[in-house]
Amino acid sequence: MASAVPAHVPTERVVDFDLFNPPGVETDYFAAWRTLQGGPGLVWTTANGGHWIATSGELVRSLWADGERLSSECLAVTPGLGEVMRFIPLQQDAPEHGPFRMAVMKGLASRFVVALEPKVRDVARELIEGLRDKGSCEFVADFAEILPLNIFLTLIDVPLADRPALRKLGVQLTRPDGSMTVEQLRDAADDYLRPFIEARMAQPADDLFSRILSEPVMGRAWTFDEAQRMCRNLLFGGLDTVAAMIGMVTLHLARHPEDQRLLREQPELIPAAADELMRRYPTVAVSRNAVVDLEVDGVTVRKGDLVYLPSVLHNLDPACFEAPEVVDFARNLTPVRHTTMGVGAHRCVGAGLARMEVIVFLEEWLGAMPEVTLDPAQPVTMKGGNVGACTALPLVW
Repeated sequence: MASAVPAHVPTERVVDFDLFNPPGVETDYFAAWRTLQGGPGLVWTTANGGHWIATSGELVRSLWADGERLSSECLAVTPGLGEVMRFIPLQQDAPEHGPFRMAVMKGLASRFVVALEPKVRDVARELIEGLRDKGSCEFVADFAEILPLNIFLTLIDVPLADRPALRKLGVQLTRPDGSMTVEQLRDAADDYLRPFIEARMAQPADDLFSRILSEPVMGRAWTFDEAQRMCRNLLFGGLDTVAAMIGMVTLHLARHPEDQRLLREQPELIPAAADELMRRYPTVAVSRNAVVDLEVDGVTVRKGDLVYLPSVLHNLDPACFEAPEVVDFARNLTPVRHTTMGVGAHRCVGAGLARMEVIVFLEEWLGAMPEVTLDPAQPVTMKGGNVGACTALPLVW
């Protein structure tokens, strides 16, 4: 949906760029986004109702962390999505945001992540055992969409058999195909979650939702509406991002057998390799709406304008990282400066869990599988969206 260019947007800043279908995304998500590099640091696209896109890494990172002039309320450029979803804590601003985020952070504390690691290993080993003798697989469907989703569903203690149906909902949020309205998507998630939320609020157990809902916010108990918005947020947050990341990491390994060999020979490099691969292959972006007029990169962003912040344009900006397209396991990422998991007050609450899953995946996959390569007879396919992803990753060994 194209829109007219507002009067305050200079003509030279206007581009034709649809984040859900950028040019060439089917074969290379990252190259598609990098077509915006080298020009102004902030551009305006007429696609999807019209919005700004930060294209320089410095701007992406600084605006992502700007909680005073930019609000998280809008959620995404998909019309109506933010108003309908009302996620807690993702769409909240300070000071309301802090107490709710703290409760979620306590529920995802490092001790719970550490305790979950054996389960991640068990699931990874089971999946690998089922694939190893086959000689080939479609990695997205056979592994990437199973491991992190099964772990998340275990965390919230819902039936693993529900994974395929829930996965479809997650994709509709980040890469919508028009088959559901945003209201239908919200209602489908809420209808699924309602009995679990009611049970956790009445009699807390040891699952993630129970831990969070047992934490008072501002000295009081959660209301059902707040609990529903929080559980809705975590459900969608757990259904797509890590699956997309594991797919991209595996694509790199399949294209670079020398890196497979290196990590097998020196498994102590795996934690640093996970950090670097997560930096090199970011697929998450966020939207912010301006709450005041502000001057950015020589132009005026008006109050109410939407600004889109893609992590790929920070992590792959040569002004922010030397030779950013090169995967270098010795790259100094301490303290972590990439934006794959966000930055500032809204940095992903599940970042520690996601990192652990990627590390365990690399350890188990490289420890048990032979060298894998891309299947020359079948194409790798990708799709854009608020979380980009491989949609098909055929491997052979």
